[in-house]
Amino acid sequence: MMKNYDFVGNLKRALIISAAIMLVGVACLAIFGVELDISFKGGTRIQYECTKDVDADAFKKTVEEVLQNKIDLEENEGKLVVSLAKNIDSDVIKTLNERVEKDYAVNVLNSNTLSASMGTKFLLRCVLALGLAAVLLIVYVGFRFRKIGGVTAGVSALIALVHDLLIVFFTFVIFRIELDNNFVAVMLTILGYSLNDTIVIFDRVRTLRRRSDAPLADVVNDSLHHVLRRTIITTVTTCVAILAVLVVAIVMGVDSIISFALPMLLGAISGSYSSLFLSGPIWVKWMEHKEKKAAAKA
Repeated sequence: MMKNYDFVGNLKRALIISAAIMLVGVACLAIFGVELDISFKGGTRIQYECTKDVDADAFKKTVEEVLQNKIDLEENEGKLVVSLAKNIDSDVIKTLNERVEKDYAVNVLNSNTLSASMGTKFLLRCVLALGLAAVLLIVYVGFRFRKIGGVTAGVSALIALVHDLLIVFFTFVIFRIELDNNFVAVMLTILGYSLNDTIVIFDRVRTLRRRSDAPLADVVNDSLHHVLRRTIITTVTTCVAILAVLVVAIVMGVDSIISFALPMLLGAISGSYSSLFLSGPIWVKWMEHKEKKAAAKA
């Protein structure tokens, strides 16, 4: 079906599709906002293990009575997780644990308290880590493909990477998934996954460029068709594995796995899409613009 597909010529169509997805994401962001885990916003989280059936409503009422604050209560495979966006004194937590252990026969697995300022610092450091990783990867692309316009290739790859990271971010927003440590893990994984596809494509472009004097658009289209089968097989294999994990997590109700697998699945699809339909074609259009500009000056 895509045997003679003109990737470069259909760049505008690909950009429209991406823009439409981004608009949906921005709309959801404006309507719902972003849900942050206590790792980023600060607060208290206590996890209990149930040794017998527990009335969740009664348990929640007891916890709120002791803490004198509204809480969020999650039930997950015999575990109860208490969360609230406020720091709770250790003495109060000790009192709470003693009360629920006595009344509901639960065991304390762990408790975490993080100030809002520390959560903000952690979030900023995560963003900085993502930015630094992106810059270093683009520098690598620029150096490796310097003979075919490395800086331009690097920036084109950066555009594709930003596209993929936004897709991952909007997945968290649209599906109302809290931004937590999984968010950073998925972002870094997709960044490397997407860049790997882009490097393979540019490497093929460099090889064909040495052998042919054909227009750059034709060279890039040929390169994309050469790697198309490999990219599709790799993406399908990866997505099948992630989908299997996601299905099991949904059936078992393991939210921590769902919050990783779902964004990872969509991010992997986006990574292959941007490598094929965005990075190479954007690079061609940019190079053609530079050539026209140089010719006009001459």
